[in-house]
Amino acid sequence: MIYLLLFGALVALLVWTGRRAAPRLRIRDWRVVTGGLSALTLLGGAAAASRGGWLIGGGLILVGGALALAARKQPPRPPAPVASDSEARAILGVGPNADEAEIKAAYSRLIRMAHPDRGGTSGLAAQLNAARDQLLGRLK
Repeated sequence: MIYLLLFGALVALLVWTGRRAAPRLRIRDWRVVTGGLSALTLLGGAAAASRGGWLIGGGLILVGGALALAARKQPPRPPAPVASDSEARAILGVGPNADEAEIKAAYSRLIRMAHPDRGGTSGLAAQLNAARDQLLGRLK
């Protein structure tokens, strides 16, 4: 029983220190910490249940499952920054008098190279999407 109390105190300490350190850690780091904590909680629940503490073990297993689900949750992505028309045209490489067909052709050519499935980055693809949407939105 003393081990379960120590484990509960450790979990409480981790939660308390985690809230204080939240601005300093990245989301990816929190996912790793949460995943490890969920594994420890699940193991503690299984150990408690195997020794006859079904209520405590079941509670720890539920908490461990909730932590595992929280570790899998993807962090929200910030919206793509809105650029001015001149920046959007520079990103797509079109002139100031480009029509809709030219913008779509430039976007198609660039996204084929910059798409994350083709080895590009999601940031660059987001910039291309934002530039296309801004220029086509201004034309319509």
